[in-house]
Amino acid sequence: MAVVSVSMPDELLERLDQFADEHGYTGRSEVVREASRNLLGEFEDTRLEDRELMGIVTVLFDYETTSVEERMMHLRHEHEELVASNFHSHVGDHYCMELFVLEGELEDISAFVGKIRATRDALTVDYSVIPVDSFDPLAQE
Repeated sequence: MAVVSVSMPDELLERLDQFADEHGYTGRSEVVREASRNLLGEFEDTRLEDRELMGIVTVLFDYETTSVEERMMHLRHEHEELVASNFHSHVGDHYCMELFVLEGELEDISAFVGKIRATRDALTVDYSVIPVDSFDPLAQE
């Protein structure tokens, strides 16, 4: 198995170690491997391929110490064909929440979420994706 060096803030490393201890992992490498598998598999759901999807992406950041808001504005404009709506809200004294409503295909939504996740100083990035091309809330699978 290859050894990989990863840089991360001390606070995140402490949380990672605490998570490993609390959940019975043998160490941080095991947690990072599982998280990597989960991240890579997020958009590999074949049931979503070649379908029209709606995605909701929520980003939380500290507006006083970062340029995340400016990056979000640039991404919104770069992907105007994908971003159906965008909402900005203040949260507490120092934080902002950016919400994106996306309409498109899996590959485009995945690329957009990846760019947001790669944005330095974004504190959290959450998303959900649902198919809307044949939406039937009463259908059972």
